[in-house]
Amino acid sequence: MRFRDRRQAGRKLAERLREPPEAERLRNPVVLALPRGGAPVADEIAQALHAPLDVLVARKIGAPFNPELGVGALAGDDPPLYDERALATLDLTPAQLAPRALEERTELRRREQLYRRGRPPADVRDRTVIVVDDGLATGVTARAALRSLRHRRPARVILAVPVCSPEAAAAVGPEIDELVCLDRPDPFQAVGLWYEDFARVRDDEVTDVLRASLAPR
Repeated sequence: MRFRDRRQAGRKLAERLREPPEAERLRNPVVLALPRGGAPVADEIAQALHAPLDVLVARKIGAPFNPELGVGALAGDDPPLYDERALATLDLTPAQLAPRALEERTELRRREQLYRRGRPPADVRDRTVIVVDDGLATGVTARAALRSLRHRRPARVILAVPVCSPEAAAAVGPEIDELVCLDRPDPFQAVGLWYEDFARVRDDEVTDVLRASLAPR
């Protein structure tokens, strides 16, 4: 399955979430986007469910020789979460990655301040939380975000993504109550291959989505 763009993917996910039996589980939902790519997907879901929208910021920790190759991630105040198999394969240690993790922590704080503009995080305690991204390749960034989210005591956590690798689906399983994924291609390769338009989402697009979500609809 290929998607035209992130918004079309979000509408398809919203349709799936509103079907039984998923619909019965969506009591008092909150939608949290993993920015930046998850923001337009999550916006479509939040509109369809008439649910509040916020962000759940996490940062990938890339390999020294290839920043796009995620070997770990961090979110909130939690320590970095590393993909132990990737570290072993690449002969890397957390100590070697500490400087990069510190850089990503600084960027995480910058983005949280930029996106929220002083607003507190959404109250998710005892609510159904739908965490949304545009796709999962390794799942390490989503895992870090989901672990951080659990500290805020949601009643139920659903991870909703248009496309994910079978390996990522297995990796995030222990962190969630339910995974809603429209397609799990194998071989997977990369998230962008499953979109016709996979243009980079800018910071201002994320802030625009959040600002619009606060206005009456």
